[in-house]
Amino acid sequence: MEFIDNQEELKTLVEDILKEARRQGADQSEVSVSMDQGLGVSVRKGSLENLEFNQDRGFGITLYFGHRKGSASTTDSSREAIAATVSAARDIARHTQDDECSGLAEPELMPEQAADLDLYHPWEITPEAATEIAIGCEAAGLAVDARLKNSDSAEVSSQQSIRVYGNSHGFIGAYAGTRHSLSCVLIGEDASGMQRDYWYTQARSHQDMEDALTVGRIAGERTAGRLSPRSAPTGSFPVLFAAPQAAGLIGHLVGAIGGSAQYRKATFLLDALGEQVLPKWLTLKEHPLRPKALGSAYFDADGVATRENTFISEGILDSYALSVYSGKKLARATTGNAGGVHNLELMGAAESFENLLSRVDKGLYVTELMGQGVNSVTGDYSRGAAGYWVEDGKIQYPVDELTIAGNLRDMYLNVLAMGDDADRRGNILSPSLLIERMTIAGQ
Repeated sequence: MEFIDNQEELKTLVEDILKEARRQGADQSEVSVSMDQGLGVSVRKGSLENLEFNQDRGFGITLYFGHRKGSASTTDSSREAIAATVSAARDIARHTQDDECSGLAEPELMPEQAADLDLYHPWEITPEAATEIAIGCEAAGLAVDARLKNSDSAEVSSQQSIRVYGNSHGFIGAYAGTRHSLSCVLIGEDASGMQRDYWYTQARSHQDMEDALTVGRIAGERTAGRLSPRSAPTGSFPVLFAAPQAAGLIGHLVGAIGGSAQYRKATFLLDALGEQVLPKWLTLKEHPLRPKALGSAYFDADGVATRENTFISEGILDSYALSVYSGKKLARATTGNAGGVHNLELMGAAESFENLLSRVDKGLYVTELMGQGVNSVTGDYSRGAAGYWVEDGKIQYPVDELTIAGNLRDMYLNVLAMGDDADRRGNILSPSLLIERMTIAGQ
Protein backbone atom coordinates (compact mmCIF):
# COMPACT_ATOMS: atom_id res chain seq x y z
CA MET A 1 0.00 0.00 0.00
CA GLU A 2 1.25 3.44 -0.88
CA PHE A 3 1.91 5.63 2.15
CA ILE A 4 -0.66 8.23 1.14
CA ASP A 5 -3.37 5.53 1.03
CA ASN A 6 -3.25 5.49 4.84
CA GLN A 7 -5.03 8.85 4.84
CA GLU A 8 -8.52 7.42 4.36
CA GLU A 9 -7.91 4.75 7.00
CA LEU A 10 -6.81 7.43 9.49
CA LYS A 11 -9.90 9.53 8.77
CA THR A 12 -12.07 6.49 9.48
CA LEU A 13 -10.21 5.90 12.76
CA VAL A 14 -10.81 9.53 13.75
CA GLU A 15 -14.53 9.08 13.11
CA ASP A 16 -14.52 5.94 15.26
CA ILE A 17 -12.71 7.73 18.10
CA LEU A 18 -15.19 10.61 18.02
CA LYS A 19 -18.06 8.10 18.22
CA GLU A 20 -16.40 6.47 21.23
CA ALA A 21 -16.05 9.88 22.87
CA ARG A 22 -19.79 10.51 22.41
CA ARG A 23 -20.54 7.04 23.79
CA GLN A 24 -18.56 7.88 26.92
CA GLY A 25 -20.53 11.06 27.45
CA ALA A 26 -18.27 13.85 26.19
CA ASP A 27 -20.03 17.11 25.34
CA GLN A 28 -17.34 17.94 22.78
CA SER A 29 -14.27 16.11 21.51
CA GLU A 30 -11.39 16.48 19.10
CA VAL A 31 -8.81 14.07 17.74
CA SER A 32 -5.42 14.72 16.14
CA VAL A 33 -3.60 11.95 14.31
CA SER A 34 -0.12 11.99 12.88
CA MET A 35 1.64 9.34 10.84
CA ASP A 36 5.24 9.59 9.74
CA GLN A 37 7.46 7.37 7.63
CA GLY A 38 10.91 7.90 6.29
CA LEU A 39 14.50 7.03 5.62
CA GLY A 40 17.64 8.57 7.08
CA VAL A 41 21.23 7.88 6.01
CA SER A 42 24.38 9.23 7.64
CA VAL A 43 27.94 8.81 6.34
CA ARG A 44 31.31 9.82 7.71
CA LYS A 45 34.67 9.80 5.93
CA GLY A 46 33.26 7.97 2.95
CA SER A 47 31.57 5.15 4.87
CA LEU A 48 28.01 4.47 5.95
CA GLU A 49 27.66 5.27 9.64
CA ASN A 50 23.92 5.03 10.25
CA LEU A 51 20.88 3.82 8.33
CA GLU A 52 17.45 4.36 9.87
CA PHE A 53 13.90 3.59 8.78
CA ASN A 54 11.11 5.09 10.84
CA GLN A 55 7.35 4.66 10.92
CA ASP A 56 5.35 6.22 13.71
CA ARG A 57 1.67 6.82 14.36
CA GLY A 58 0.05 8.62 17.26
CA PHE A 59 -3.43 9.72 18.37
CA GLY A 60 -4.11 12.72 20.58
CA ILE A 61 -7.62 12.73 22.09
CA THR A 62 -9.22 15.64 23.94
CA LEU A 63 -12.63 15.56 25.61
CA TYR A 64 -14.68 18.42 27.01
CA PHE A 65 -17.31 17.99 29.72
CA GLY A 66 -18.75 21.46 29.94
CA HIS A 67 -15.65 23.57 30.46
CA ARG A 68 -13.58 20.77 31.93
CA LYS A 69 -10.92 19.35 29.63
CA GLY A 70 -9.03 16.06 29.58
CA SER A 71 -6.43 14.85 27.09
CA ALA A 72 -4.72 11.51 26.51
CA SER A 73 -2.69 9.93 23.74
CA THR A 74 -1.87 6.49 22.34
CA THR A 75 0.06 4.82 19.56
CA ASP A 76 -2.26 1.79 19.54
CA SER A 77 -5.24 1.97 17.19
CA SER A 78 -6.98 -1.19 18.42
CA ARG A 79 -10.57 -0.83 19.60
CA GLU A 80 -9.59 -1.70 23.16
CA ALA A 81 -6.73 0.82 23.27
CA ILE A 82 -8.89 3.60 21.83
CA ALA A 83 -11.65 2.95 24.38
CA ALA A 84 -9.09 2.94 27.20
CA THR A 85 -7.49 6.19 26.00
CA VAL A 86 -10.86 7.93 25.72
CA SER A 87 -11.65 6.69 29.22
CA ALA A 88 -8.33 8.08 30.49
CA ALA A 89 -9.10 11.49 28.97
CA ARG A 90 -12.56 11.38 30.59
CA ASP A 91 -11.05 10.59 34.01
CA ILE A 92 -8.55 13.43 33.68
CA ALA A 93 -11.36 15.86 32.82
CA ARG A 94 -13.19 14.86 35.97
CA HIS A 95 -10.26 16.07 38.06
CA THR A 96 -9.72 19.38 36.30
CA GLN A 97 -11.29 22.69 37.14
CA ASP A 98 -13.76 24.53 34.98
CA ASP A 99 -12.09 26.87 32.50
CA GLU A 100 -14.61 28.98 30.62
CA CYS A 101 -12.12 29.41 27.77
CA SER A 102 -11.89 25.67 27.10
CA GLY A 103 -13.77 24.20 24.17
CA LEU A 104 -13.82 23.79 20.42
CA ALA A 105 -13.72 26.56 17.88
CA GLU A 106 -17.05 27.59 16.41
CA PRO A 107 -18.14 25.34 13.51
CA GLU A 108 -18.18 28.21 11.03
CA LEU A 109 -14.42 28.69 11.53
CA MET A 110 -13.62 25.27 10.02
CA PRO A 111 -12.57 25.06 6.35
CA GLU A 112 -15.48 24.59 3.99
CA GLN A 113 -13.39 22.33 1.77
CA ALA A 114 -9.93 20.82 1.59
CA ALA A 115 -7.20 22.82 -0.14
CA ASP A 116 -4.58 21.20 -2.36
CA LEU A 117 -1.36 22.95 -1.40
CA ASP A 118 0.94 20.64 -3.41
CA LEU A 119 2.79 19.44 -0.31
CA TYR A 120 3.23 15.75 -1.17
CA HIS A 121 6.23 14.84 -3.32
CA PRO A 122 7.56 11.40 -2.36
CA TRP A 123 11.18 10.60 -3.19
CA GLU A 124 11.58 7.00 -4.32
CA ILE A 125 15.17 6.69 -3.15
CA THR A 126 16.92 3.52 -2.03
CA PRO A 127 19.31 3.37 0.93
CA GLU A 128 22.13 2.69 -1.53
CA ALA A 129 21.33 5.78 -3.61
CA ALA A 130 20.97 7.96 -0.50
CA THR A 131 24.34 6.71 0.73
CA GLU A 132 26.01 7.60 -2.57
CA ILE A 133 24.53 11.11 -2.47
CA ALA A 134 25.78 11.66 1.09
CA ILE A 135 29.26 10.33 0.25
CA GLY A 136 29.45 12.60 -2.81
CA CYS A 137 28.36 15.60 -0.76
CA GLU A 138 30.97 14.96 1.91
CA ALA A 139 33.73 14.41 -0.66
CA ALA A 140 32.88 17.68 -2.43
CA GLY A 141 33.17 19.51 0.87
CA LEU A 142 36.48 17.97 1.91
CA ALA A 143 37.95 18.79 -1.51
CA VAL A 144 37.47 22.54 -1.00
CA ASP A 145 40.56 23.04 1.16
CA ALA A 146 43.45 20.83 2.28
CA ARG A 147 42.88 22.01 5.85
CA LEU A 148 39.51 20.25 5.93
CA LYS A 149 40.68 17.01 7.47
CA ASN A 150 37.57 15.52 9.03
CA SER A 151 33.82 15.24 8.78
CA ASP A 152 31.16 15.15 11.46
CA SER A 153 28.65 13.67 8.98
CA ALA A 154 26.78 14.05 5.75
CA GLU A 155 23.12 13.09 5.97
CA VAL A 156 20.22 12.43 3.62
CA SER A 157 16.68 12.34 5.00
CA SER A 158 13.39 11.67 3.22
CA GLN A 159 10.18 11.88 5.27
CA GLN A 160 6.47 11.51 4.50
CA SER A 161 3.72 12.55 6.88
CA ILE A 162 -0.06 12.55 7.16
CA ARG A 163 -1.97 14.86 9.49
CA VAL A 164 -5.64 14.33 10.32
CA TYR A 165 -7.81 16.41 12.63
CA GLY A 166 -11.45 15.84 13.47
CA ASN A 167 -13.93 17.13 16.03
CA SER A 168 -17.47 16.63 17.23
CA HIS A 169 -18.73 19.46 15.00
CA GLY A 170 -18.38 16.97 12.15
CA PHE A 171 -15.25 18.47 10.65
CA ILE A 172 -12.47 16.11 9.54
CA GLY A 173 -9.49 17.59 7.72
CA ALA A 174 -6.44 15.80 6.37
CA TYR A 175 -3.35 16.47 4.31
CA ALA A 176 -0.17 14.65 3.39
CA GLY A 177 3.24 16.22 3.08
CA THR A 178 6.87 15.41 2.41
CA ARG A 179 10.11 16.91 3.63
CA HIS A 180 13.52 16.01 2.22
CA SER A 181 16.91 17.27 3.31
CA LEU A 182 20.64 16.94 2.71
CA SER A 183 23.26 18.28 5.12
CA CYS A 184 27.02 18.25 5.54
CA VAL A 185 29.08 19.09 8.65
CA LEU A 186 32.85 19.45 8.23
CA ILE A 187 35.81 20.03 10.54
CA GLY A 188 38.88 22.02 9.56
CA GLU A 189 42.20 22.31 11.36
CA ASP A 190 45.27 24.52 11.16
CA ALA A 191 47.91 25.78 13.57
CA SER A 192 45.29 27.84 15.45
CA GLY A 193 43.07 24.85 16.18
CA MET A 194 39.89 23.24 14.84
CA GLN A 195 36.72 24.81 13.48
CA ARG A 196 33.40 23.31 12.51
CA ASP A 197 30.67 24.50 10.15
CA TYR A 198 27.89 23.12 7.98
CA TRP A 199 25.35 23.66 5.23
CA TYR A 200 22.04 22.05 4.38
CA THR A 201 19.16 22.13 1.92
CA GLN A 202 15.52 21.25 2.58
CA ALA A 203 12.35 21.20 0.48
CA ARG A 204 9.00 19.50 -0.10
CA SER A 205 10.32 18.03 -3.37
CA HIS A 206 13.82 16.61 -3.71
CA GLN A 207 13.98 18.30 -7.12
CA ASP A 208 13.88 21.70 -5.39
CA MET A 209 16.88 20.94 -3.18
CA GLU A 210 20.38 22.19 -3.85
CA ASP A 211 22.48 19.42 -5.37
CA ALA A 212 24.95 17.41 -3.31
CA LEU A 213 28.07 19.04 -4.78
CA THR A 214 26.73 22.52 -3.99
CA VAL A 215 25.84 21.63 -0.39
CA GLY A 216 29.25 20.06 0.16
CA ARG A 217 31.10 22.96 -1.44
CA ILE A 218 29.29 25.58 0.65
CA ALA A 219 29.89 23.57 3.84
CA GLY A 220 33.57 23.36 2.91
CA GLU A 221 33.87 27.07 2.14
CA ARG A 222 32.12 28.02 5.39
CA THR A 223 34.35 25.76 7.46
CA ALA A 224 37.60 26.86 5.79
CA GLY A 225 36.56 30.50 6.17
CA ARG A 226 36.39 30.12 9.95
CA LEU A 227 39.98 28.89 10.40
CA SER A 228 42.51 31.11 12.22
CA PRO A 229 39.93 33.26 13.98
CA ARG A 230 40.86 36.36 15.91
CA SER A 231 39.20 38.11 18.82
CA ALA A 232 36.76 40.90 18.18
CA PRO A 233 37.08 44.35 19.71
CA THR A 234 34.93 45.17 22.72
CA GLY A 235 32.47 48.00 22.31
CA SER A 236 29.28 49.11 20.62
CA PHE A 237 29.13 48.29 16.90
CA PRO A 238 26.70 47.51 14.05
CA VAL A 239 25.80 43.81 13.79
CA LEU A 240 24.75 42.08 10.58
CA PHE A 241 22.89 38.81 11.18
CA ALA A 242 23.12 36.22 8.40
CA ALA A 243 19.71 35.05 7.20
CA PRO A 244 19.52 31.80 9.26
CA GLN A 245 20.45 33.67 12.44
CA ALA A 246 18.08 36.52 11.61
CA ALA A 247 15.27 33.96 11.38
CA GLY A 248 15.95 33.19 15.04
CA LEU A 249 15.54 36.88 15.88
CA ILE A 250 12.17 36.91 14.16
CA GLY A 251 11.29 33.74 16.06
CA HIS A 252 11.73 35.64 19.33
CA LEU A 253 9.39 38.32 17.97
CA VAL A 254 6.77 35.67 17.11
CA GLY A 255 7.01 34.31 20.63
CA ALA A 256 6.51 37.80 22.06
CA ILE A 257 3.29 38.39 20.11
CA GLY A 258 1.93 34.89 20.71
CA GLY A 259 -1.33 34.62 22.57
CA SER A 260 -0.03 32.46 25.41
CA ALA A 261 2.80 34.91 26.16
CA GLN A 262 0.27 37.76 26.20
CA TYR A 263 -2.31 36.25 28.54
CA ARG A 264 0.42 34.90 30.84
CA LYS A 265 1.97 38.41 30.84
CA ALA A 266 5.33 36.86 30.02
CA THR A 267 6.50 39.02 27.13
CA PHE A 268 8.46 42.21 26.54
CA LEU A 269 5.71 43.25 24.09
CA LEU A 270 2.87 43.02 26.62
CA ASP A 271 -0.26 44.89 25.49
CA ALA A 272 1.71 46.39 22.61
CA LEU A 273 -1.07 46.39 19.98
CA GLY A 274 -0.96 49.63 18.01
CA GLU A 275 2.63 50.34 19.02
CA GLN A 276 5.59 50.60 16.71
CA VAL A 277 7.77 47.51 17.15
CA LEU A 278 9.65 47.54 13.83
CA PRO A 279 10.78 50.36 11.52
CA LYS A 280 7.99 51.75 9.35
CA TRP A 281 9.42 50.17 6.22
CA LEU A 282 8.98 46.62 7.54
CA THR A 283 5.88 44.38 7.52
CA LEU A 284 5.50 40.89 9.01
CA LYS A 285 2.96 38.64 7.30
CA GLU A 286 2.17 34.93 7.08
CA HIS A 287 1.12 32.96 4.01
CA PRO A 288 -0.33 29.60 5.13
CA LEU A 289 -1.79 28.67 1.74
CA ARG A 290 1.39 29.07 -0.30
CA PRO A 291 1.78 25.99 -2.54
CA LYS A 292 4.71 23.66 -1.87
CA ALA A 293 6.03 25.76 1.04
CA LEU A 294 7.39 24.06 4.14
CA GLY A 295 5.03 25.84 6.56
CA SER A 296 1.77 25.54 4.61
CA ALA A 297 -1.46 24.11 6.04
CA TYR A 298 -5.13 24.83 5.36
CA PHE A 299 -6.20 24.31 8.98
CA ASP A 300 -4.44 24.81 12.31
CA ALA A 301 -4.23 22.59 15.41
CA ASP A 302 -7.74 23.72 16.42
CA GLY A 303 -9.19 22.77 13.03
CA VAL A 304 -9.63 26.48 12.19
CA ALA A 305 -9.18 27.49 8.57
CA THR A 306 -5.88 29.29 8.10
CA ARG A 307 -5.65 32.61 6.28
CA GLU A 308 -3.15 35.30 5.51
CA ASN A 309 -2.42 37.38 8.58
CA THR A 310 -0.55 40.65 8.81
CA PHE A 311 0.86 40.77 12.32
CA ILE A 312 2.96 43.90 11.87
CA SER A 313 2.04 46.49 9.24
CA GLU A 314 4.55 49.22 8.44
CA GLY A 315 6.17 48.68 11.81
CA ILE A 316 2.93 48.77 13.84
CA LEU A 317 1.81 45.68 15.77
CA ASP A 318 -1.64 44.96 14.33
CA SER A 319 -2.38 41.50 15.69
CA TYR A 320 -1.27 38.81 18.09
CA ALA A 321 -0.88 35.20 16.89
CA LEU A 322 -3.85 33.49 18.55
CA SER A 323 -5.36 30.06 19.01
CA VAL A 324 -8.97 29.55 20.04
CA TYR A 325 -7.97 29.28 23.70
CA SER A 326 -5.57 32.22 23.84
CA GLY A 327 -8.05 34.29 21.85
CA LYS A 328 -10.76 33.64 24.44
CA LYS A 329 -8.34 34.48 27.26
CA LEU A 330 -7.69 37.84 25.59
CA ALA A 331 -11.30 38.38 24.44
CA ARG A 332 -10.19 38.25 20.82
CA ALA A 333 -10.91 36.04 17.84
CA THR A 334 -8.50 33.27 16.87
CA THR A 335 -6.12 34.08 14.02
CA GLY A 336 -5.77 30.41 13.01
CA ASN A 337 -2.39 30.04 14.70
CA ALA A 338 -2.91 27.13 17.08
CA GLY A 339 0.32 25.19 16.73
CA GLY A 340 2.30 28.16 15.39
CA VAL A 341 2.61 30.46 12.41
CA HIS A 342 2.78 29.46 8.75
CA ASN A 343 5.36 30.73 6.25
CA LEU A 344 6.04 33.91 8.15
CA GLU A 345 7.73 36.48 5.92
CA LEU A 346 9.48 39.74 6.71
CA MET A 347 8.70 42.18 3.91
CA GLY A 348 10.27 45.50 3.01
CA ALA A 349 12.85 47.20 0.83
CA ALA A 350 15.55 44.57 0.26
CA GLU A 351 19.19 45.17 -0.58
CA SER A 352 22.00 42.96 -1.84
CA PHE A 353 24.37 41.45 0.68
CA GLU A 354 27.16 43.61 -0.72
CA ASN A 355 25.10 46.73 -0.02
CA LEU A 356 24.49 45.61 3.55
CA LEU A 357 28.20 45.11 4.09
CA SER A 358 28.97 48.51 2.57
CA ARG A 359 26.89 50.13 5.33
CA VAL A 360 29.23 48.71 8.02
CA ASP A 361 32.26 50.88 8.76
CA LYS A 362 33.32 48.71 11.70
CA GLY A 363 31.16 45.88 12.93
CA LEU A 364 30.30 42.21 13.13
CA TYR A 365 28.82 39.77 10.62
CA VAL A 366 27.23 36.95 12.67
CA THR A 367 27.05 33.45 11.15
CA GLU A 368 26.64 31.39 14.32
CA LEU A 369 24.88 31.88 17.64
CA MET A 370 25.36 29.84 20.81
CA GLY A 371 23.67 29.62 24.17
CA GLN A 372 20.17 30.49 25.31
CA GLY A 373 20.65 33.95 26.82
CA VAL A 374 17.29 35.43 25.84
CA ASN A 375 14.84 36.71 28.47
CA SER A 376 11.39 36.61 26.87
CA VAL A 377 9.89 38.77 29.63
CA THR A 378 12.36 41.65 29.58
CA GLY A 379 13.69 41.22 26.03
CA ASP A 380 17.27 41.17 27.27
CA TYR A 381 19.43 39.39 24.71
CA SER A 382 22.92 37.96 25.28
CA ARG A 383 24.34 35.19 23.11
CA GLY A 384 27.65 33.66 22.27
CA ALA A 385 28.50 34.33 18.64
CA ALA A 386 30.98 33.71 15.86
CA GLY A 387 31.36 35.17 12.40
CA TYR A 388 33.50 37.79 10.69
CA TRP A 389 34.84 41.21 11.52
CA VAL A 390 33.92 43.87 8.96
CA GLU A 391 35.74 47.13 8.25
CA ASP A 392 35.21 49.64 5.47
CA GLY A 393 32.33 47.55 4.14
CA LYS A 394 34.43 44.41 3.62
CA ILE A 395 34.93 41.18 5.53
CA GLN A 396 38.39 41.25 7.14
CA TYR A 397 38.85 38.07 9.18
CA PRO A 398 36.92 35.41 11.15
CA VAL A 399 36.15 35.95 14.83
CA ASP A 400 34.87 33.68 17.58
CA GLU A 401 34.50 33.38 21.34
CA LEU A 402 32.61 36.63 21.64
CA THR A 403 29.32 37.75 23.12
CA ILE A 404 26.72 40.07 21.61
CA ALA A 405 24.14 41.78 23.79
CA GLY A 406 21.21 44.15 23.54
CA ASN A 407 17.49 44.38 24.16
CA LEU A 408 15.18 42.79 21.59
CA ARG A 409 12.73 45.68 21.55
CA ASP A 410 15.54 48.13 20.81
CA MET A 411 17.11 45.77 18.29
CA TYR A 412 13.87 45.43 16.30
CA LEU A 413 13.31 49.18 16.21
CA ASN A 414 16.88 49.71 15.07
CA VAL A 415 16.93 47.44 12.03
CA LEU A 416 18.72 49.57 9.45
CA ALA A 417 18.38 47.33 6.41
CA MET A 418 17.48 43.84 5.23
CA GLY A 419 18.92 41.67 2.50
CA ASP A 420 17.38 40.02 -0.54
CA ASP A 421 18.56 36.60 0.65
CA ALA A 422 15.57 35.26 2.62
CA ASP A 423 16.24 31.77 4.01
CA ARG A 424 13.39 29.60 2.66
CA ARG A 425 14.43 26.34 4.31
CA GLY A 426 11.99 26.66 7.20
CA ASN A 427 8.78 28.27 8.43
CA ILE A 428 10.24 31.75 9.06
CA LEU A 429 11.43 33.42 5.88
CA SER A 430 13.87 36.04 7.11
CA PRO A 431 16.67 37.69 5.15
CA SER A 432 19.91 39.05 6.57
CA LEU A 433 19.27 41.90 9.00
CA LEU A 434 21.54 44.81 9.89
CA ILE A 435 21.09 46.10 13.45
CA GLU A 436 22.31 49.64 14.02
CA ARG A 437 24.25 48.89 17.21
CA MET A 438 24.82 46.14 19.79
CA THR A 439 27.32 45.58 22.56
CA ILE A 440 30.14 43.24 21.55
CA ALA A 441 32.45 41.68 24.10
CA GLY A 442 35.56 40.00 22.72
CA GLN A 443 38.14 37.99 24.62
